[in-house]
This record gives sequence, structure tokens and C-alpha cells, in this order.
Amino acid sequence: MRTVQADELHLHPLSARSVVLSLLLGTHPPEMPVKDLARMVEPFGVGGSTLRAALSRMTAAGDLRRTEAGYRIGDRLLERQRRQDDAVEPSTRAWNGDWEMAVITATGRGPAERAELRARLTTLRLAELREGVWLRPANLRRSLPAELETVLRSFTARPEQPAPDLASTLWPLDTWAATAHALLGHIARVDRPADRLTAFAAVVRHLLRDPVLPEALLPADWPGPPLRAAYADYRREFTQTVREHRA
Repeated sequence: MRTVQADELHLHPLSARSVVLSLLLGTHPPEMPVKDLARMVEPFGVGGSTLRAALSRMTAAGDLRRTEAGYRIGDRLLERQRRQDDAVEPSTRAWNGDWEMAVITATGRGPAERAELRARLTTLRLAELREGVWLRPANLRRSLPAELETVLRSFTARPEQPAPDLASTLWPLDTWAATAHALLGHIARVDRPADRLTAFAAVVRHLLRDPVLPEALLPADWPGPPLRAAYADYRREFTQTVREHRA
């Protein structure tokens, strides 16, 4: 497995918008008074005027909505928070060897529709075996959304190819693991609040790309659990900080 260096992680300072979204997406419920937001963003180099401008733009764009209490993430970002929570604490079940298979049956769709469907299936942690055929081990406690029934048919399958070989064909597991190990090393070294927020935002993005495979299909020394544990610790620390700011 190749080693990923810290400079290959492409960790760039977060914009004011990204800082606000990171704070709210990590808060349950995802709402905060303006005065608390102002105090929370200060350590990340976001001043009052910059925050006000960001809040105005984000509200106009639908990222946020104004409430009596302050600002709350918009409805379309609630799904992003749900996916983020699931990335940190995926709901799995014991794997019996079955695989989910989704076969695209709809025709006549334009490039934008095809790209949107591909992104949706990737979000559901399916991987494309060949054009129109998507697979994953059936170890997740979830069903495919009902609205997808108009564009695909789903099956339970038992491929003849050895499951570990098939998994390594469908997902770049070594690449994912190398990046995860690099992130673990990086977050152990940084201590400035802005640097830590940037690093853990990258951790969440990486966890969203974890295929969440059964243990039997994973390479040795798989870094998924320790990366999740590191983020869970950071989230608990963040939650405590929010409580202290609201006290």
C-alpha cells in the first residue's frame, strides 16, 4: 500500500461559508443564535463583518434560513447532515454473503440525469461493475429509496467471483486506506482550531467515500474504525465547546 504524504491531502483553509456550515452540520439540532455563531467562528479567523456577509449570502442561496433563535441549515442540507451522521456511525448488519445489485432500466435520459443518478448510487455506497450494473455487499441496514424504482430494478445476488477480489475491483481500497492513514497522522499533529476544523472537515469527506464493507472483505489494518473514532472524539469536544458558549 502506497503512503500518502500530508501535502497530498490538499487541505486548504476553509472559507467563512465552509466554517459556518461545518459548525452547524456538526450541531444537533443544526441551529445557532448569531451571538453564539460569532463567538464560535472567531478562532477560525472569521470576523464579525465577514460573518454577516456570509450569513446574508448563505440565506439568499438557501443554505441557511433565519429563525427566531438565529440561523438553521436549510432543508436541502438536512440530507447532507444525515449522510454525514451516517458516515460517522453507519448502520450495518451481519453479512451472510449476499450482494445488492441494482440494474439501470430507464432509457433516453440525458447526460445530466445520468450523472445525477450515478452520484445518487455512489452516495448509497454502490459501485459500478459495468455500465448500468451496480453492486455492494448486503450488509447495510437500509433499502434503496422508493423513487429509484422508476429507473432501476434491484436484486439480491451471489457472484461467483471471490468476494474479496470483487470488492477490490469495485473500490480503490488501498488508495482509500492510504489517505485515511495520512489523515490520522495529520490530525494527531495539528492543534490550532482552524487547522483542526479543516482537517476534520476532510475526515468527514473521506468517511463519506468509505464503502463500509464487511470486515471479511477489507484489507488488513483497515483504518476506517480509528478514523471514525477520531472524528467522534472531535465531535464530542465540539459539542462541549458549543455548550460552554451557550452557558
